Amino acid sequence: MSLPSVERDGELDSGGFCATIGDGWLQGRTAYGGASAAIALAAAKAVFTGLPPLRCAQVAFVGPIAGRVHLMPTLLRQGKNSAFIACDVTGSDGLGLRALFLFMASRDSAINYENLTAPPHDLPDIDPVDPATTPQGFLSNFDFAHGARRDAGYLRWARLRDRSNVDVETELLAIADALPPAAMIFAKDWGPVSTASWQINLVSDAPATRDGWWLLGADTLHAGHGSSSQTMTIWNHDGNAVATATQSVALFV
Repeated sequence: MSLPSVERDGELDSGGFCATIGDGWLQGRTAYGGASAAIALAAAKAVFTGLPPLRCAQVAFVGPIAGRVHLMPTLLRQGKNSAFIACDVTGSDGLGLRALFLFMASRDSAINYENLTAPPHDLPDIDPVDPATTPQGFLSNFDFAHGARRDAGYLRWARLRDRSNVDVETELLAIADALPPAAMIFAKDWGPVSTASWQINLVSDAPATRDGWWLLGADTLHAGHGSSSQTMTIWNHDGNAVATATQSVALFV
C-alpha cells in the first residue's frame, strides 16, 4: 500500500478525514511515524486549502495506530502571513498521534545565515539497493542507496518508491524518519525503539530534488536512561538543505 493510495482512498468525514494504514506501513505494532505524520499533513491540507508553505511540524506519537484511522484537523489561528493547524489521529486504541503544523509565507528579512553544508556523499557513486533485498514492513516503501556510518549516527540516500500525486511537503514528512535512530550506532544488538516526539523545520520555500532522492543525516546528541535525543538534516540531490529536525526516541535496548 503506497502513500498515494492511502491518500487517494481516504475520505472527508464530518470535518475530518478517514484513511486506512495497511500492514505495508507498519513498524512493529504501529504505523511508521513518518507515514502517520505525512497522512496528518495530507488531511490538514485536504480540509484547509490555499495554505502558505509548511514551515514546521511538531509531532507527538502518543500511542499505536494502524488500520482504519480518523484524522481531525483544527484551524487554531490564521493571520495575514501564517496559519496554525492541529491534527489528532485516532484509531481503535484511541489517540495515537497529535501534530501541530505551522504554515507561513516567505517575507523579506535582513538576516540571512546558513550552516547546513551537505557532507561529501555523491549519489552517482553508489548504486540503489536491490528492491528484492529490501526488508518488509514500512521499509518496503523506500529505495535506499548505500550510505555511511558517522561518529554518532547515520547518513544515507533515500527516496519514496511511489510518490505520484504526493506533494513534496508530504513526501518529506514521509521520508524524513526513514533512518534508524542515530543512537542505534552504539547498540550491540538491535531491539525495539519508538519515536516519542519529533519536530521538523522546512528551510526552503519550495523544496525539490532530482529523481526523488534525498540525503538523510541523523546524529546523536545524548543517549541514556532508555531514551535519546538527536538532530536530523535533509539535503536534496544537489546538496542544498531543505529541512532540519530534532527527535526524542525511547530505547528498549
